[in-house]
Amino acid sequence: MVYPRRGGWRRPARRRREPAFRKPMPLPDGKCNPLCPMFRCLNSSLVSVKRVIHGRVQRVPMCRWIGDQCIGGTCQYASCIAKALLPDGSCLYAREKGRREEAEEQIESELMKEEQEMSRIERMMKRRGYSIDDDLI
Repeated sequence: MVYPRRGGWRRPARRRREPAFRKPMPLPDGKCNPLCPMFRCLNSSLVSVKRVIHGRVQRVPMCRWIGDQCIGGTCQYASCIAKALLPDGSCLYAREKGRREEAEEQIESELMKEEQEMSRIERMMKRRGYSIDDDLI
């Protein structure tokens, strides 16, 4: 067997393929999800295992340090590469999403109120004998 002159045999470095844009995955209650691609354990003890839960195979985050299920954002070693982890363990993206949805609902309700008011005014004008043109609306 022939060995190289210097340095010995080396394996090529394994390159991890990272997606161009990683989307945060907070839990439905707005808490930080340990299975989120942006979640990091500063103690390097987070592993994802597959377990059968209610007859279905699911990924479960486990902490090798304590030997139990990961508690997520409330752990002292939890961090987020997008700086979205808040001190109470919730995700900033979940809060922004909730605010955006509330703003959209508020705008829709205002538009509905205006449409109802316009239809009420149009009916009153028709009763009094005024003609409503499309140019006025």
